Amino acid sequence: MKPDAQPPETHGTQERLQKILAAAGLTSRRKAETLILEGRVQVNGQVVTQLGAKADPARDAIRVDGKRIRTGPELRYFLFNKPKGHVATASDPQGRPTVMDAFANVRGRMFPVGRLDYHSEGLLLVTNDGALANTLTRAASHVEKTYLVKVSGVPSPAAIERLSRGISIPLEEPSGRRVRTAPAKIRLFRTGENPWYEVTLIEGRNRQIRKMFEEIGHHVEKIRRTGYGSLVLDVPPGEYRELTDAEIASLRRDARPGKSKPAGPPRSAKAAPQASTRPASSRSGAWRPWPYGRCTRSSRSLRSRGTRGRSRKSPPRRPRYGSPGRMRSGISRWCRCRPRCWSCRPGWA
Repeated sequence: MKPDAQPPETHGTQERLQKILAAAGLTSRRKAETLILEGRVQVNGQVVTQLGAKADPARDAIRVDGKRIRTGPELRYFLFNKPKGHVATASDPQGRPTVMDAFANVRGRMFPVGRLDYHSEGLLLVTNDGALANTLTRAASHVEKTYLVKVSGVPSPAAIERLSRGISIPLEEPSGRRVRTAPAKIRLFRTGENPWYEVTLIEGRNRQIRKMFEEIGHHVEKIRRTGYGSLVLDVPPGEYRELTDAEIASLRRDARPGKSKPAGPPRSAKAAPQASTRPASSRSGAWRPWPYGRCTRSSRSLRSRGTRGRSRKSPPRRPRYGSPGRMRSGISRWCRCRPRCWSCRPGWA
């Protein structure tokens, strides 16, 4: 049988094959793409080898290695208290214990949502709903994650304010590229020589909290996640419970993109700008790109510093660093300044 690039069209709701295979609990989406490229997936008896192929899970017969898959499994959601010393992955090549060891008796393929590093503990969502997992881990969803963080030493209020407004941290890349974190909510949770802070983030970069506090000179000793969206940690370490229907609905609302970001501390009040001394007629009108307009006093044959060595009729060069061009007499040949610039003069054309 010759492999066919596209499955036969159906009139139902079509989805990508790798998404259907992952939703059926057979494998992950990435491994499902490998199965498709290897020609091991059939739709209605036709071999599919293109990743863009779609099918209707309700009407089409989808087989992997000759065995028909059961589409539409029961979606389950668990709140798990990850203990320290476990990897938040389905499998680990180094042989370390994973969070999925606690779900050995649960039928179907389950996987953790998001990341929680090896030395951290706390709330972790485990499910077989791939669509919800992708939505929650998408950066645009801005799902709030709350942590209790124990640091070595007492940071200054100014350092905490830097973290709240966003700070530059390095990425784990050979290039050494850095990225600025989003604003965060940080408040003191427990005082002491090594205090605890409650940190709320809307992003989940790898080892982000540890890198943030290292940038202000403080080592993070412990991290415990206590909240994920509307979920709150309420089970002992190493145990889990299934979410209620109300919690699932609330979690779906939290995953909607476009929510507002958590605001950092209020910015200090800035001094009000001084009123311009230029006439109202010269300040009216929309902002225009360079040249902004010609001064009525430009008939005087004066050479600007920016036009040295050029024709006097040609407009002067734009200032290199945005400072207004200045003629030796203090009058602009071509007005290139913003409304509140010191070099403006009344009497515009």
